[in-house]
Amino acid sequence: MNKPETLPVAQPVVGTSMPHESAHLHVSGAAPYIDDLPEPAGTLHAALGLSPVAHGRLLGVDLDRIRRQPGVVAVLTAADIAGENNCGPLLHDDPILAAEVLSYVGQPVFAVIATDRELARRAASLAQQVIHAEPLPPVLTALQAHAAGQYVLPPMHLTRGEPAEQLAAAPHRLQGSWSLGGQEQFYLEGQISLAVPQEGGEGLLVHCSTQHPSEMLQLVAHALGWQSHRVAVQCRRMGGGFGGKESQSALFACVASIAALRLKKPVKLRVDRDDDFLITGRRHGFDYRWDVGFDDEGRILAVDVELVANAGHSADLSAPVMARALCHFDNAYWLPHVAMHGYCARTNTQSNTAFRGFGGPQGAIAIEMILDGVARRLGLDGTEVRQRNFYAAGQDTTPYGQRVEELHAQALTAQLLASSRYKQRRAEIVAFNAASPVLKKGLAFTPVKFGISFNVAHLNQAGALVHVYTDGSVLVNHGGTEMGQGLNTKVAQVVAHELGLPLAAVRCSATDTSKVANTSATAASTGSDLNGKAAQDAARKIKARLAAFAAERFGCAPEFIAFAGGQVSGGGQSVAFCELVAAAYLQRIQLWSDGFYATPGLHWDRAKLQGHPFYYYAWGGAVCEALVDTLTGESRITRADLLHDVGNSLNPALDIGQIEGGFIQGMGWLTMEELVWHPVTGLLTTHAPSTYKIPTANDCPPEMHVELFGVANASQTIHRSKAVGEPPLLLGFAALLAIRDACAACGAENSDPPLRAPATAEAVLSAIEAVQ
Repeated sequence: MNKPETLPVAQPVVGTSMPHESAHLHVSGAAPYIDDLPEPAGTLHAALGLSPVAHGRLLGVDLDRIRRQPGVVAVLTAADIAGENNCGPLLHDDPILAAEVLSYVGQPVFAVIATDRELARRAASLAQQVIHAEPLPPVLTALQAHAAGQYVLPPMHLTRGEPAEQLAAAPHRLQGSWSLGGQEQFYLEGQISLAVPQEGGEGLLVHCSTQHPSEMLQLVAHALGWQSHRVAVQCRRMGGGFGGKESQSALFACVASIAALRLKKPVKLRVDRDDDFLITGRRHGFDYRWDVGFDDEGRILAVDVELVANAGHSADLSAPVMARALCHFDNAYWLPHVAMHGYCARTNTQSNTAFRGFGGPQGAIAIEMILDGVARRLGLDGTEVRQRNFYAAGQDTTPYGQRVEELHAQALTAQLLASSRYKQRRAEIVAFNAASPVLKKGLAFTPVKFGISFNVAHLNQAGALVHVYTDGSVLVNHGGTEMGQGLNTKVAQVVAHELGLPLAAVRCSATDTSKVANTSATAASTGSDLNGKAAQDAARKIKARLAAFAAERFGCAPEFIAFAGGQVSGGGQSVAFCELVAAAYLQRIQLWSDGFYATPGLHWDRAKLQGHPFYYYAWGGAVCEALVDTLTGESRITRADLLHDVGNSLNPALDIGQIEGGFIQGMGWLTMEELVWHPVTGLLTTHAPSTYKIPTANDCPPEMHVELFGVANASQTIHRSKAVGEPPLLLGFAALLAIRDACAACGAENSDPPLRAPATAEAVLSAIEAVQ
């Protein structure tokens, strides 16, 4: 048997900061999105007529008046839906078009189809005049619905130990309540679908800006009364998603498809930003009530917490969002006795949905607020209190029964506190505040422990196709969707690494349900984990066939065949990959393969809220410094130090970009992004960029230091990497608590400012006044 030889030296592909595969198109404005696709001949345009009332009985619509408008070809209502009038992903409680009951201001009631988009929009804008309704009293806040026992699904309860008894016996006890606003996804590319009839109306191709093509296929098929094989959904790229295109792209895909089938012409539906705000939901706002027992050192002994989410008018994804919130309430901390109660309140507002973190941020921030209050009550440093409560050996099981196998919190925190000069800067800030009557500084540290996997076990699967062409180039198709996060780049890197090729030899094509079927959403931070493994599986099958073929030619065993640097070597011989592939084709060796991956070891009891819902945890930490003007309430994060755990990074540049973006998005949610509904009419008054403020480049901290933790994942993920999509958003907690720390400097020692989120200037002034 031949001995192994020295492998060819080549530039590594995995673990290298390769540029995003579409970066040159993004920066030049040449990346085609759905609205950039050439419109087929005869394309019609749709617009939606929206409910003018928050709650009411739909009495009728003056359709004739709409039909008489210029350019109008047809007007569709719920009566025109041949199949199921539902776009709800889990429960069938969310109509495509309102049929009998109006549930929120902005709910689609009818669709106008016209020859021109502007003509369709003008006709649809008559909705307030043509929709006849009997108004009913609306419920507009989660606490109002909670008081009335009005929920979209039954409450959830998770208990460990004896919280009531331990609370009663605790040396110290802290009770409180807090409110946290929601957050608009504000993807740059709005909701859009283009439905194109195929083969005489027997099939339909839907171009949809969506994170979940397979779900769009299913819901479109149900709405048309078709079997799924008659519908294909494609998505080359999205201009952002953040969860807002996981389930809620369905309404737009369904309306365009219904109209296209009825009129036998292509139909495009692209809503403008105002209508997008009014129609779609966003991150759930939460209200909290807690009762906490703790000792003299600030260690948590028992917690009883109530989480009330504003679900909106229908269930959408509120059940898994609340489950994830409950599973992340512990964050990085050991809670020996805990009782958690989750309520998804039904209100007459947009149906809230997925948003980066998917309930995890809403759960984890509650314990951070609690620990901040505990530290202030005891006059201790908040960071020390957090460190005393970290998971540790012997105290490493979550309230839902999963053991925390990697205990990175202490080591990561020590590294971050040292690199950020936390202790020195704490002393400097105390001195600054003592000498500054108007401007006050604050400093805060918060950790992150975020579970990775869908908390519905069967969704943790993925498929891929890999084609090797006779010139040695490779085409990959997988079930994930690209929304700017670099998923296609990472998957291409994985395949290039397996086949020993340069990245330029591998390309990912558009996500297409007719190529890889029954895919899961690109969500829960699983895009690279699932699709990378599936593509690797496909590439390895091809590689094994080529290795056997090469071994026969070279006269050695297949295990001694090496693929590297675009060469295939073995037995003292070498041949270019492209030459080997061309020869293999002539010998009728299969040069394409499918791949599949299912995350192992997951199980979850939804009734008991117990199990092993996560494959592993991603860790992180942030130290933020804030500056507050006590006269105006204006605040600014002046420095951020971020240390985040991505395991063995597949692409450090992309991962650092995700960490930076996640932090800024979390900071924006907690400091400036405020949603306001009119208290009487239920109209979302912040429904445009002019009234809803997201962070810009000017809001980024002038000093921002980002480092990767650099410890390989203990779980057998793709190249021992870790997910990076959602966890960094929780780093933004430190921004809110730094502002809160600055507010506390305005009051007496150990003051505990009641700062609500988002911490707008008004909220900051209110908190300062409360402690002065």
